[in-house]
Amino acid sequence: MSLANLEAIMRPYLTRADEGEAVWFLGSLMTTKAGGAQTGGKLTVVEFLNPPGFAPPLHRHLVEDELFYVLSGGAEFRCDGEKFTAGPGDFVLLPAGLPHTFVVDAGEPLRALQITTPSGFEDFASAVGEPARARVLPSPPVIDPAALGHAAALHSIELLGPPPVG
Repeated sequence: MSLANLEAIMRPYLTRADEGEAVWFLGSLMTTKAGGAQTGGKLTVVEFLNPPGFAPPLHRHLVEDELFYVLSGGAEFRCDGEKFTAGPGDFVLLPAGLPHTFVVDAGEPLRALQITTPSGFEDFASAVGEPARARVLPSPPVIDPAALGHAAALHSIELLGPPPVG
């Protein structure tokens, strides 16, 4: 796509605090603030609200770098054998190709901006999740590991192991 075509597609816009596509995804609330459609495929920005103690399966993105900016709460991020304890104002980079996960602190939910580059993560979350009926944490879901693994593979994500415990 030429620069002229990209400039014609990308336009300034504003997503307000209570706006954006909200999806219940693996027991969390995910609100897309900017996706591939708004960024010309360059990146996705979502606001996550993860419940206390939440942890995604150990996984790696084959294409996307994943970045987190913690707004409130805290978590221990684990990537390629390293551990990072992050709280409000902290930034974490999890490069493409490296196995990673995180565990939300037990005391309160984690609220964070997740940025993936290039875009596409929003498509995976929509394929696995369901439209949120309210902008609140959902009830704990029943997760079908086979369906999750299939959707992950279709979106260039490899599931490598179960969620960590504590």
